[in-house]
Amino acid sequence: MGILKTCALALGTAALATASIAEPLKVGMITTLSGGGAGLGIDVRDGFMLAVKQAGVDFDVVIEDDQRKPDVAVQLADKMIQSEKVDVLTGIIWSNLAMAVVPAATAQGKFYLSPNAGPSALAGKGCHAKYFNVAWQNDNLHEAAGAFATDAGYASSFILAPNYPAGQDALTGYKRFYKGDVKGEIYTKLGQTDYAAEIAQIRASGAENVYFFLPGGMGISFLKQYADSGVDLPLVGPAFSFDQGILQAVGSAALGVKNTSQWSKDIDNATNLAFVESFQAEYGRLPSLYASQGFDTANLLISAAAVADVNDADAFQAALEAADFDSVRGDFSFGPNHHPIQNIYVREVIQEGDVFTNKIVATGLSNHSDAYAVDCKM
Repeated sequence: MGILKTCALALGTAALATASIAEPLKVGMITTLSGGGAGLGIDVRDGFMLAVKQAGVDFDVVIEDDQRKPDVAVQLADKMIQSEKVDVLTGIIWSNLAMAVVPAATAQGKFYLSPNAGPSALAGKGCHAKYFNVAWQNDNLHEAAGAFATDAGYASSFILAPNYPAGQDALTGYKRFYKGDVKGEIYTKLGQTDYAAEIAQIRASGAENVYFFLPGGMGISFLKQYADSGVDLPLVGPAFSFDQGILQAVGSAALGVKNTSQWSKDIDNATNLAFVESFQAEYGRLPSLYASQGFDTANLLISAAAVADVNDADAFQAALEAADFDSVRGDFSFGPNHHPIQNIYVREVIQEGDVFTNKIVATGLSNHSDAYAVDCKM
C-alpha cells in the first residue's frame, strides 16, 4: 500500500494546528492488515486516519502490512526510515514485532508511538525517551482482571495465553493481582486455532474459573470451541479476548463474560461519544478497543505537532509528554517511562439489538500505571 496523503481542511480551531506545522509531518505506519490478526491492524489504521481527517492536518501517512512477521516489520521499518524519511513510526500490534522494530528505530533518532503493543522489556530498563506507548503496558489489563477475579471470590484459576512477549506479560500481570491458586498455566502457540487439548486440561483441572488472553482469530476459535465443549467454568479475560470484532464472530457464547479494558464505547465524555458516532458513520461498524487506540495515538501526535517541530527532538518530546489532547478515555497522562496512567474498567458482554458489545460494570483499577516504571532511567 502506498502513501495516503490527507488534505488540509479549514476546520475551525484545527486550522491552528495545521498552520503551526512548517511542512507535512511524515508518519510511517507498520501494522497487520492480512492474516488472522488483520482486524486489529485495520482498526488501528482506521481510528488513526479518522482523527487525522477530522483534525484537517497535513500529514503524509505511509501504511504497510507487516503480515504479523517480525522480519517483514524490520524490513519495512528500515525502508521507511532510510528511503521514505519518515519522522515518526507507529502501528505495530504484536509485541514480538515491537521488540524487533522499536529499539532500532529509536536508536536511529525516530520517535515511535505505540497504539497497541506494550512489552515489559520496553517499559523498564529498556525504556527510551523517543518511545511512547499510547495504549497500555502489556500487563495492565491482566492485572485488573486478576484483581477482579480475586474480588469475585474465585479461589482457583486456570490461565492460558500465547507464547510470545505479550502472552508472557499477560499471565505475569494476572498473577500479580490474583490472590487465589493457579491450577494450571499454559502457553499456546501464537496463531493456534485448535484448543481441544487445552480445554481437556481445563476440564480436569479443578479450577473455579478460566482466565485467557487470546487476541484476534485465536480468541474466536477458543471461545467457540469452549462453548461447544460443555465446560461451564466462568470465563474472565482482557478486552482483547472480547473486543468488538471478536464478539460478532463468537455471538451468544460470550454473553455475560467479564473482561477488562481501559476503553469502552460507553465511557461518558464528549470526545468518546463523538468518536463512537463518527467512526460508525465513517466505516459502518462500531469501533473496537484498537480503533480507539489508533484515534488517541493520532490525536496525541497532532497535539505535539501543533506546538513543536519534530526536528527539535527535545521540544517534540516535551510536547508528547504533555499529552495535551482530549482522549476518548477521559483522564490520560504519561508516567515517567512514557506509558499511560489511566483507569482500567470491568466490562460485561451484552446484546443490544442484533449487536454483541460491552458495557462498563465497575472500575477495576484507578489511575493505574505499571510495575516497570521504577526501572526506567531516561
